[in-house]
Amino acid sequence: MNKSVMLQLNKVGVVRKNRKGNETVILNEISWVARQGETTGIIGPSGSGKSALLRLINRLDDPSSGTITFKGDDLATIDPLLLRRKVALVLQKPFMFEGTVLANLQRPLLYRNTPPPPADSDEVRRVLSLTRLSPDLLERDARSLSGGEQQRVNLARALIGHPDVLLLDEPTSALDRPTTDRLAATLRTIREAEHLTIILVTHDLRLVEQTADHLIYLERGRVVEEGGGAEMITQPRTEAFRQFLTGADHGKEQADG
Repeated sequence: MNKSVMLQLNKVGVVRKNRKGNETVILNEISWVARQGETTGIIGPSGSGKSALLRLINRLDDPSSGTITFKGDDLATIDPLLLRRKVALVLQKPFMFEGTVLANLQRPLLYRNTPPPPADSDEVRRVLSLTRLSPDLLERDARSLSGGEQQRVNLARALIGHPDVLLLDEPTSALDRPTTDRLAATLRTIREAEHLTIILVTHDLRLVEQTADHLIYLERGRVVEEGGGAEMITQPRTEAFRQFLTGADHGKEQADG
């Protein structure tokens, strides 16, 4: 089945100037395509430009060069607030507004001057089911939840507006391995049920192995290697990516030990 192109980046670059006026290249001619219903993992060492790339996709920043299109439209021509309703970003650290879980789920619709759905609505039941949250949590204080539960509320809050693209920035950085595995299963469920395009920035190779259809390895702002997620992990083609995997595996063994 041919999957439609959701996002396309064409020779995207980001250059920043420091206080002395010296230029630093953050991203250099990044080109790739994200298709509907697929998960793209973006990995690389710290400072490789992963989060900078993610910020471009819902216009928290704009590129210095190149173009990004969403469903064929240039991102530069789309109102950022309208874009973010369709391209939802879930930040690394779950943020909970004051109040109950239900109040947190209702918050995005209140911002749009849309009547918030009640606890027994189809919309609330839908996002609870997708993120594997119990309805019993709706009246709980959101800030009293565990880290894994807060991450799920974060996801549910992003999904309640029916986005086309879900951007995830290091979603497992504060989670233990069992919670990470449950999140991976949740992401697969969301992608399949909602036909979502998911773009995932992570250091977590285990999460990539469990979720990514397509994988991009960034180093110093450049795409060094890309391809199928499982194939790249088991059969790296470049020495740079091979060394990254070796270091990541060593760090994973230390963490597990």
